[in-house]
Amino acid sequence: MASTVDAVRDPIPTSAVLMASSKHIATKCRSQNVAFLNCKKDDPNPEKCLNKGHKVTRCVFSLLRELHQKCTKEMDAYAGCMYYHTDEFELCRKEQEEFEKACPFE
Repeated sequence: MASTVDAVRDPIPTSAVLMASSKHIATKCRSQNVAFLNCKKDDPNPEKCLNKGHKVTRCVFSLLRELHQKCTKEMDAYAGCMYYHTDEFELCRKEQEEFEKACPFE
């Protein structure tokens, strides 16, 4: 797998990185996601929810940076496994356990 970070050392949000971080995202960015989904439900005009969508994106990018700084090795190993096994959680339980032990979700 190619590097999970870009030239400025920010995590690249590939499907493997997002899947590996999904529990953290669900916990940390819950309020932003709920606000965005409620907006989309209440107003079919996509323009009305852009600000809430940007808040979700900012939350996820901030969280990915934080996770990558706190537990680089474990996150890279888990995302690498997810990439190799096409996002199959069942095949990456060992890496998942190590990642979640190093970076427990709050």
